[in-house]
Amino acid sequence: MAHDIPASSDRAYDVSKTEDEWRGELSAAEYHVLREAGTERPFSSSFETDTTEAVYACRACGSELFRSDTKFDAHCGWPAFYSPLAEDRVEYIEDTTMGMKRTEVRCANCGSHLGHVFQGEGFDTPTDLRYCINGISLTQEPVQG
Repeated sequence: MAHDIPASSDRAYDVSKTEDEWRGELSAAEYHVLREAGTERPFSSSFETDTTEAVYACRACGSELFRSDTKFDAHCGWPAFYSPLAEDRVEYIEDTTMGMKRTEVRCANCGSHLGHVFQGEGFDTPTDLRYCINGISLTQEPVQG
């Protein structure tokens, strides 16, 4: 069953900082991915295959974005999820770079780049979506219990 990917919202971000402030808080690699829409090297994040029961939050602002119960191994080189924690946690931006049309995923709380979402790839997930997220853009908080 296919699901439509929502269009981007034009709302203001709750967390708003200057680029100099972001540079002061993030490492060079984190800044490149989160603030310049870069991509980490494939297979460089331990989160890709990590099976810890956890909540994944935006590294830039701490907003909770994904849960481990929606994470799956897509063998793509980056952590993959089939759904965000809630639709208001992320925003979607049309991305036409690299000669193709893709949907960029950003943190709705601070506007930081997380990765991209793809639809219709045939994964056996409830949504038929693959949120391909840069591990460097996330923090992991293990669930206690």
